[in-house]
This record gives sequence, C-alpha cells and structure tokens, in this order.
Amino acid sequence: MNTETVVTVVIGDVALIVVVSWLLGAAARRIGQPAVIGQIVAGIALGPTLLGRLPGNLTEHLFPQEVLPFLTVLSQVAIVLFMFVAGYEIDPRQLRHGGRAAATVALFALLVPAGLGAGTVHLLPGVFATVDPHHAGGRSFLLFMAVAVSITALPVLVAIVRERGLAGTPAGTVATTAAGLMDVAAWLVLAAALVGTGHASGPSWGLTLLLLVVFVAGMFLVVRPVLGRWLRRSRALMANQVTLALALALGSAWVTASLGLHPVFGGLLAGLAMPRRDGVPDADVLRPMEQSAGLLLPLFFVTTGLSFNIGSLDGDAGLLLLLIVAVATVGKLVPAYAAARLSRLDPHRSALVSALVNTRGLTELIVLNVGLESGVIGPGLFTVLVLMALITTFMTGPLLSLIGRHGAPGQTVKSPSLTASQRKLTIE
Repeated sequence: MNTETVVTVVIGDVALIVVVSWLLGAAARRIGQPAVIGQIVAGIALGPTLLGRLPGNLTEHLFPQEVLPFLTVLSQVAIVLFMFVAGYEIDPRQLRHGGRAAATVALFALLVPAGLGAGTVHLLPGVFATVDPHHAGGRSFLLFMAVAVSITALPVLVAIVRERGLAGTPAGTVATTAAGLMDVAAWLVLAAALVGTGHASGPSWGLTLLLLVVFVAGMFLVVRPVLGRWLRRSRALMANQVTLALALALGSAWVTASLGLHPVFGGLLAGLAMPRRDGVPDADVLRPMEQSAGLLLPLFFVTTGLSFNIGSLDGDAGLLLLLIVAVATVGKLVPAYAAARLSRLDPHRSALVSALVNTRGLTELIVLNVGLESGVIGPGLFTVLVLMALITTFMTGPLLSLIGRHGAPGQTVKSPSLTASQRKLTIE
C-alpha cells in the first residue's frame, strides 16, 4: 500500500469513526447513559466483535494493518489531550473543599477494592492464569489489577453529576472530590506498576524512578511558576495559551514516554502543572483543549475495539468476568456507603455517593490500554476488563434512578434529559 492510498484510507476511516461514534453516543444519551458508553460500543462494533464477524471480513478491509499505526498515533494524541484536561480541571482547593467526608470516602473506596483486587490475584492465581497465562503473577500485574478494579472515572462522574442535577449538592461535591483524590492516587500506583516492566528500552527502574521524580519536581517547582509569571506579565501571550498548553501536554508526554512510561502520565502531569487564572481553570484554555480531545477520542475507542473480541472468550473468561465485576462493584459500593455514613451523611446521600464513585468509563479504558500496550496484561484479560468497565458504568444511571425513587422526601434525582448546554459535554 503506497503513501497516497494509506492517506486515503486513514481519511475515510476517520470520517466513518466520527459518524458512527456520534450516532451511538447520541443514542446512549437518549437512554440516560453517558455519551462515552455509545462511543465505546461504536469502537467495539467496528472491531472483530461485530463488524469482523460479517461476511467479507469488513473490519480488516476498513482498517488494514498498514493504517493502524497512524490511527494509533492520533488516538494517543487524543488521550494525552484528554488527560491534560482531566489534570487541568483538578483544583487542589476543590480537593480540600470536600473535607473529611470526601477524604474518608476516597480512602475507603480506593483501598478496599484495590486490596480485594490484589487479594483475589494472590489467592486465585489459577483463575487469572487460565485467561492470561503469560502475564498473570508478579508485582506489576498485582498492582495493575489493584488499580483496574479501584479506579473511578472523574470526567464521566462529573458529566453524570451535571446531567442528574447533583452539581453543588453535598452528595455531588463529596463524590466529585473523592473521585479526584482517588484518580490522583490510582495514577501514582499505576506509574509504580509500570516502572521496571521492561516493555520499552530505557534506563533501569531505579534510574527511571529518580528521573521521574526530578521531572515531576521540575514541572511544579520550575515550569509552573515560570509559566505563571510569563503569562501574567504579557497580555499578548494570553492569546497563545492554547498553543502553550498543547506544547506543554505533548512535550510532557514525550518525556514520560522516553522514560519508559506511558504518554498519558505526561498529559496528566502537564494539566496539573498548567497555571490557572485566579486558581481556577481558564475557560479559554480548557474549552479548546476539551473540544480537540473530544474530536479525536472516537479514534481511541476504535483502536480499543480492534483489540477487543468477545468471541475469543470462553467459559473460564466468563467466570473471571463475574468475579471481577463482583469485586469491583461490591468493593466500591459498600465501603463508599459506609464511609459516607461515618462522615454523617444521611442514608440517601450516602447511597448517591456510593453509586457515583462506582463509575469507570473512559478513565478505566485508558488504564486498560496502558496495561495492554505495556505488556502487563494480555488481550484475553483486556477484553474481560473492558466488559467490566462497561457494566459498572452502565449500572450507574439505573442505580441513581432507583435511589432517587426511594430517596428521602424532597430529595430526588433529576431525570437524565439533557439541556442544550449539557449536550456539548462530548468527551465524557
């Protein structure tokens, strides 16, 4: 396949992906689910699970091997931008604002499922080995599974909180703040899991860790204050903040990738280090970066879907899926509810908090792709974990509706009908 043909196929693939993702994302919202559910389904539908089973092997015809590297690069850029947005939206003052209740919920809802996930791997290694015999076991696998079952998708949770009318309520504030705390901690653990995995050529794990610490310190102690002073002193530069943010995100991603970690860590770090206006994210920076990520994110779902094949699963994988869903769901719902009650939230608000923090979605998929690309897990376990992410995210809406119907008098959860302003939240 020559260069001109590759360019033609890539352009056609992008057009197809955007249209299908938009249609299924809109359909998901119609039934009260986040758009990300429909976009994930679109990625799966275009892969070997559905389209690849039709006569003519349409998946291989539409997405030949020669074009996959180009789609993968675009999808990785989308994820770096998305992680920049996620980091940029995390306000340290908001993390403190939730107070003891958010910290307690975060502690319980992170450590309990992480402990259950790691404990399950340790106690039942044979169950994982039947699905992923070449990767099960070892420090990195143990830490990765702890993160995989305990992560909470902050962007998806924020979208659900807005759509359900919970923004600014005690339950919405506690759940959002706790999710922010848990996400930061989970990404740190995931970075530790990947250090020394040997999936890429680079320095030893000890030197990698040292260089990573130096880089993080440089981003917060040097880059952030310098950029802050620079932007405050020159009004002319304010118009170029988006360019600066893009360069910061991609440059930081390049550094972490060069250290043998995944580029997403660099994107998240850049978002955390990007100077804010009066302590809050600048809408003139946030909106274009969010829209850019949203335009490219469907490519990520398709590259994920191409690695996902339900048809490859057998009975052992089905049993493992049930086990992981049970660990991930019970490990989130029960400790989050208990922590909220210990923090003196009433039963209704505590139930709302526990249902919200069980949301995974896009953040979970990013974690799973990092694990697959890093060689920590194989395609079989990847497929099982993607199904877990879909199930736990899909159940959030019905759980909130059920809690709303049985809530305290005067406390209801709004129906998931969307206003025009809410429809713009495409990346969630």
